[in-house]
Amino acid sequence: MTQVTAALVGIGGYGEYYAGQLLQATPERNVRLVAGIDAFPERSASRLAFQQAGTPIFSDLESFYRQASADLVILAAPIHLHAPLTCLALAHGSNVLCEKPLCATLEQAQQMAAAERQAGKFVAVGYQWSFCDAVQALKRDVQAGVLGRPRLLKTLTLWPRRRSYYQRNTWAGRIHTDDGQPALDSPVNNATAHYLHNMLYILGDGRESSAGVKRVEAEVWRANPIENYDTAALRVTTESGAELLQFTTHAVAENIGPLASYHFEEAVVEYGADQVFTARFHNGTVKQYGNPEDSADNKLWQAVEAVRSGEKLACGIQAALPHLECVNRIQETARIANFPREMVHTEGDEDPLNWVEGLAEAFQRGYAEGRLPVELPGLQEWRQRCLAGGEEEKRV
Repeated sequence: MTQVTAALVGIGGYGEYYAGQLLQATPERNVRLVAGIDAFPERSASRLAFQQAGTPIFSDLESFYRQASADLVILAAPIHLHAPLTCLALAHGSNVLCEKPLCATLEQAQQMAAAERQAGKFVAVGYQWSFCDAVQALKRDVQAGVLGRPRLLKTLTLWPRRRSYYQRNTWAGRIHTDDGQPALDSPVNNATAHYLHNMLYILGDGRESSAGVKRVEAEVWRANPIENYDTAALRVTTESGAELLQFTTHAVAENIGPLASYHFEEAVVEYGADQVFTARFHNGTVKQYGNPEDSADNKLWQAVEAVRSGEKLACGIQAALPHLECVNRIQETARIANFPREMVHTEGDEDPLNWVEGLAEAFQRGYAEGRLPVELPGLQEWRQRCLAGGEEEKRV
C-alpha cells in the first residue's frame, strides 16, 4: 500500500484534532505527516508533539513548497484563507481536505473549482457528517424514496459564546478582514454550518451532491459588539420545493442542541440529545441510522484513501456550494438588526456573555411549530422590540 504524505495548515484550534489523528496514526493507515504550517505555532498545544515527532513546522505554505511536497494538504485555516490556500496547494500538485465552510464567496468557490479541474486533483470539504456512516445510510434511504418526499426539515442550535470567542482571532464575527478579504463569519457559516449543510446534503440527488437552492428568507440580529450577526432564523426553499428551517444563535444563556427534525411523507427523522438519527414511520416502524459523531474522523481517512484510489469523496466543492449560496444570499439581502440594549443581559466580568431576553423561548417555539418568528402569533410584540434597536454598520 502506497504511503500518503500529508501537510497540515493550521496546527492550533481545530488543527490540533488533525495533528493528533495524523501523528498517532497506526501503521495500517500508512500516512506520514511531513509538515505543519502555521504563522503562530507557539499558540498551539500540538507544537511539542510536532517537535517530538521530528516533524518540521513552516511559517506559510509557500515556504513549505520551496522545500518539500505532500500528496494531501489539510486546511484548518481561517475562512478567508480557504480559497487562496486551496488554489496554491492544487497548483503544487496536492489534493486538499479543506475544513468547513467551503470559503466565503461564490466567486472564490468558482476559482477553487477551476483550480481543481486544472490540477486533476480533488478538494474535499470537511463537513464530517457528510462522510459518516449514519448520514450516508439516511441519504441512501432518502434517495431510494423509503421515507417519501421531503416536506419540512428543521434544525435548532442555541450555543452561548462569550466575548473571548470573538476575541480569539482577528476575523471572528467579521464580514471582512482588516485588509478587505471577505470572511462572512457567522453562526450559519461557521459554528452551526454543519446543520444547514446536512439538510441540503441529504436531499441531494447523488452521493456527491446537495439540493439546489431556490429561495432564502432570513432575519438576522446581533447582541455582541461585532460586525456581522450572531443570531439567525432562516427558511430555505430547495429547487424541488422542500422547506428547510434553521434557528441558530450565540446570544443565549444556556446551551441547547443541535436538534433536528426532518419531516417526510412517510416518516419523521429526529436527532436530539441521544445524538442518534432515528426515523419513526407513520406505520409504526422505527429505524435507527446511528450517531454521526461515531465516525467523525471518516473525512480524514477517506481523503487519505482517495489519494491512493482516486475514488470520489462524498463532500467536495459541488456538495458544499448550496450552503455557501445560502450564506451569500443572507449576507446580500438581510439587514442586521441590533437587539435593543435593554433586552441584552450581560453575565460575567472577565469574560462576559451577552444573552437576549426571550430569544431562546422564541426560537424553541419557532422550531417546534415550524415557522419563523415573524409568522408566530403572540411573538409580534417581542419581535418588534427586537427590531427597535435599529440597524447599524457595526454594533458598538
